[in-house]
Amino acid sequence: MRKILEVKNVTKIYKVYKSNIDRLKEVFLKKNYHKEFISNLDITFDLFEGETLGIIGVNGAGKSTILKIIAGVINQTSGEVLRHGRITALLELGTGFNQELTGHENIYLNGTLIGMSNKEIDSRIEDIIAFTELGDYIYEPMKSYSSGMSMRLAFSIAIFSEPRTLIVDEALSVGDAHFAAKCTRALRQRKEQNMSIIYVSHDLNSLKLLCDRVILLNHGKVVNEGMPEDVINTYNFLISKLNDTDEKMSIKSNNKSSFGTFDVEITKVSVKGENSNSNVISSGENTTIRVLIASKKDVPNMTVGIMIRDKFGQDIFGTNTYHYKLNIDFKANKEYVCNYIMPINIGNGNYSITAAVHSQSTHLSNCSHWLDNAAGFEVAGINGQYFTGMCKLNPEINFTLLQGTV
Repeated sequence: MRKILEVKNVTKIYKVYKSNIDRLKEVFLKKNYHKEFISNLDITFDLFEGETLGIIGVNGAGKSTILKIIAGVINQTSGEVLRHGRITALLELGTGFNQELTGHENIYLNGTLIGMSNKEIDSRIEDIIAFTELGDYIYEPMKSYSSGMSMRLAFSIAIFSEPRTLIVDEALSVGDAHFAAKCTRALRQRKEQNMSIIYVSHDLNSLKLLCDRVILLNHGKVVNEGMPEDVINTYNFLISKLNDTDEKMSIKSNNKSSFGTFDVEITKVSVKGENSNSNVISSGENTTIRVLIASKKDVPNMTVGIMIRDKFGQDIFGTNTYHYKLNIDFKANKEYVCNYIMPINIGNGNYSITAAVHSQSTHLSNCSHWLDNAAGFEVAGINGQYFTGMCKLNPEINFTLLQGTV
């Protein structure tokens, strides 16, 4: 595969001053009055033609800094970035726009700033305007735009500038679901045309759906790189460790999808249909998801949860005992079983189960064990009425003649 971007040993160090006076003193007295903050440290990766690369990390991990360096907004302290073709970046909303000008006028301004010629803009402006769905608002000053309207315009210009690489930093989190879905479809189409994409988002489902590969940053360093689901599991571990003041949490050496303190451990998860007596079930069939648990210590007030995911890793349904107000106290050297019994009202396909034991409502609090891909099952066939899509909602349908109509 052809490399479209090469990031080699990039480091970015900021000088932090207590005041502007210290900045002046450093200039004239030739003495350091600053502290150094390392935002990126020795970051190296390649981006290939037609690839979508995700970048994730907790706040302050250095994501925005590396994106700005790649886009050429700021310079790195050391290292090298080799760009093979035009790069267009959707970073902070409003960047590259003049709020006093109309949306129409800003298409030319922003398009020029990202490297488009007037001829290119002229040939694509109708497509840009149509994609925004802004209607007559395109001729209004941008100071009257909402953040969602600004995002529509920025994304439309970026996608029709036909860059070799498009950087999207949380832009799709602004605005309505309809336009976000439209943007996702447009990204997929451009990907099929060999456009490369760097995608940053806190929406883990969209990362699994869009990305071929994901990089995890922590404290400015690349700590993991690989398939989206694997890297996102490591990310979940890092989030859990934020509340791990006793440094008790770890990842199992033989299973990167398994982490926690392991004071309480999930030993097995299984799925069995009431009629099929197996993990191949029909949509609507009453099914038991069985979670076996072993406790090494006395651990009070805990939660057992499950998540059903589809073949793309998208979250389909999740719940836990906390939401059902079940108080669970584990005793040392005891074994337990937690059964979730329900009709599986979802469409045909392959699914996986993630299970977790923690306190409170999420794994962010005292995570004893998180086990991804703990079990799998297949939905094949439908009990009852035929349906299409992901969810079987079993509507009641009424059809009547309105009185007084001809």
